[in-house]
Amino acid sequence: MAAAAEGAARSPEVVSIPATPQGQSTPEGAATPTVGGGARGKGGSGTPGRRVVEGLRGYLEEVGHLTRLDPRDAWLPVTESRGGNARYATFHTLNAGLGFQALLLPLAFAGLEWSWGIISLTIAYFWQLYTLWILVKLHEAVPGRRYNRYVELAQAAFGEKLGMWLALFPTIYLSAGTATALILVGGETMKLFYQIVCGPLCSPSPITTVEWYLVFTSLAVILSQLPNLNSIAGLSLIGGATAIMYCTMSWVLSVSQPRPPTVSYDPVRSASFGTSLFSTLNALGIVAFAFRGHNVALEIQATMPSTFKHPANVPMWRGTKVAYLLIAMCLFPIAVGGYWAYRNMMPPGGMLAALYAFHSHDKPRGVLAMTCLLVVLNCLSSFQIYSMPVFDSFEAYYTGRTNRPCSPWVRSGFRVFYGFLSLFISVALPFLSSLAGLLGGLTLPVTFAYPCFMWIRVKKPERLSFSWYLNWGLGLLGTAFSLAFSLGGVWSIVNNGMKFKFFKPAN
Repeated sequence: MAAAAEGAARSPEVVSIPATPQGQSTPEGAATPTVGGGARGKGGSGTPGRRVVEGLRGYLEEVGHLTRLDPRDAWLPVTESRGGNARYATFHTLNAGLGFQALLLPLAFAGLEWSWGIISLTIAYFWQLYTLWILVKLHEAVPGRRYNRYVELAQAAFGEKLGMWLALFPTIYLSAGTATALILVGGETMKLFYQIVCGPLCSPSPITTVEWYLVFTSLAVILSQLPNLNSIAGLSLIGGATAIMYCTMSWVLSVSQPRPPTVSYDPVRSASFGTSLFSTLNALGIVAFAFRGHNVALEIQATMPSTFKHPANVPMWRGTKVAYLLIAMCLFPIAVGGYWAYRNMMPPGGMLAALYAFHSHDKPRGVLAMTCLLVVLNCLSSFQIYSMPVFDSFEAYYTGRTNRPCSPWVRSGFRVFYGFLSLFISVALPFLSSLAGLLGGLTLPVTFAYPCFMWIRVKKPERLSFSWYLNWGLGLLGTAFSLAFSLGGVWSIVNNGMKFKFFKPAN
């Protein structure tokens, strides 16, 4: 927590005005714009100071601006490399925005039915796409500043202390908590892959679930030694591609086979209005949980060079649009197809568990094994991008205390420590991946509410204007939904009789 607070307290980048370079002059006969408009040709009048200012402005617009960095920022994983581009933005955004949460969407449709399920998913998709556009625009909302991290932008919008308290917990959970959930999902899927490949010869499995968690964590720690966010672009490409593949395979394999004979589409009658209400709220929380990645959007944009003429928001938004088009092509089919195929028979583990439960005998083992392998590869890749902000906070704390960059050994030590700390939490809290509705509610403001309030505080739209009403309405609605979905998640836990078995993962 201290490391995260230290990292969040860093000042955003400040753009400095460079001195006019020697030999820079207006071409002979060229028109020079003036502050008051119009143009002055060769020999035109104007004060020397105005001509200097206009010449400097032309230079900045043509060449770009220089950014004065805090020396520590040049040492940190998020900001030490500025070689990002629209392709990298697509890879990172796709990897961060599409993952195992998509496999749980049919569970939400089971509580919402066809119409409301599709309507809710559509509204949530465009809502979070709008708030992501806000974050892209606010990255350089103040001339001369870049907010490279979500907490930095929250502090600029809400004040240093309030911004810290509002944004720190949900962003820490979305980074560290997601990494922990990835260990659970990745380890259990590796075990399932092993069982499918070996068949009856490997039953019972000689390797326990905890040992599979250890195998997954060891692989993730090895991959985490890549130094910075730009260096994992290839992993993000693999993560995004594998997510698209296993989402597509899951729903195609499900709808291409006869449905289980016990599947029913009759409306589920709840015992009371309260039960129906909380069931719906829990389902909406699962929908909200499917959309992720806003907590690393500013970090992704921070890897790009930015000038007055070519601001970073242009390639970032271009890459984001491509990524979210692909995400939509995965989320909607898997939600609709999974609900059509399994409806009331959908296991709590989602689509992957349903495939294994209902089609392990009528599908080639190689196809099922490939689906599991793709999930594992995606989890390993997603672990890297969600862990990078935590690595950044650790190193910010270290550089702030020592005033020097981390050595390779120190950097490696931080990442090994974090990986195995996440493993410890995974073993201690093996039920974490079953709390999708509750966790979706708790972290919903980062995606659906805070960006709207940030826009109002930073951009200050005219009072009672359309932008003012839109952002206040979405922000307040997102906050209310966060509280309601959290209550729905708690009700689901109580209603289903979930037992919190600490340090007792499934065998």
